Amino acid sequence: MKRPIGLVLSVFIVAAIVIGYLIYNRFRPTVSRIARLRQYLANPEDHTDWMIRGGERCGEAPFVLPTDGYIGFFWGDSFSSGHRHQGIDIFSPDGLGLTPVIAAYDGYLTRLPEWRSAVIVRIAKDPFHPDRQIWAYYTHMADAEGNSFVAPDFPPGTYEKFVPTGTLLGYQGNYSADPANPTGVHLHFSIVKDDGKGEFMNELEIRNTLNPSPYLGIEVNADRISSEPAVCSE
Repeated sequence: MKRPIGLVLSVFIVAAIVIGYLIYNRFRPTVSRIARLRQYLANPEDHTDWMIRGGERCGEAPFVLPTDGYIGFFWGDSFSSGHRHQGIDIFSPDGLGLTPVIAAYDGYLTRLPEWRSAVIVRIAKDPFHPDRQIWAYYTHMADAEGNSFVAPDFPPGTYEKFVPTGTLLGYQGNYSADPANPTGVHLHFSIVKDDGKGEFMNELEIRNTLNPSPYLGIEVNADRISSEPAVCSE
C-alpha cells in the first residue's frame, strides 16, 4: 500500500508545481508592468519615451491613437482568475479631467442615458473586414463621483451622431462607479464585436472584443508583448 500512496503523492506534488508555474507565468507580466506603471505615475515627465500621443498614427494602422499616456494594461491581461482584460488602459500624464480623448476612427457615436463616463462609436466597415461592423468603446471619462468629462456635444441619450477621426470625445477620468475606490486616471479603450443585428455585444467579456493591436499599429496583446513599453515603432 505504501507504493501507490507514494506514487499518488508524487503525482499530486508534480501537478501542484505545474499548476503553480502556469499561474505564475500568467500573472508575472502583469505584476512587472504594475511596478513600471507605478514608476511612470510617480513622475510621468521622466518617462515621456514610454508614452503614446493622441492623434498619432502608427505606421499604416487604420486608427489613430485615442489619447496621450502610458499603456499600463493590455488586451488579455489577467487581474483575477477567470477574467481577462477586454481592452487597453492608457494612463494620463496630466491628471484628472485634463488629457483629451479623441475618436480613433470615423463612426457614429452613441451614449446611453445611464452612461456617465462612456461613449461607443459604431464603425460601419471594419477596415480589415469591410463586410462587418465593429464598435470602439471609450470609458472612465468622469471623476470618482460620476461628474462627467464627456464632451458636451454628446449628452446622455445621444444616438448615432457622426464623429470624424480626431473629434474630441472628452477627457480622461477615474470613474469606477464606487466613489470610495476610484481607478487611476486613464482611458479604457476597446474594440467590441457587433452581434450581427446591428448592436454592440457585452464589452465586459473578452470573447466579445477584438485584439486592438492591428488597428492601432502597436502590439497590445498581453500574450505577445515584449518587456518594453508599448509605443509606436520608429
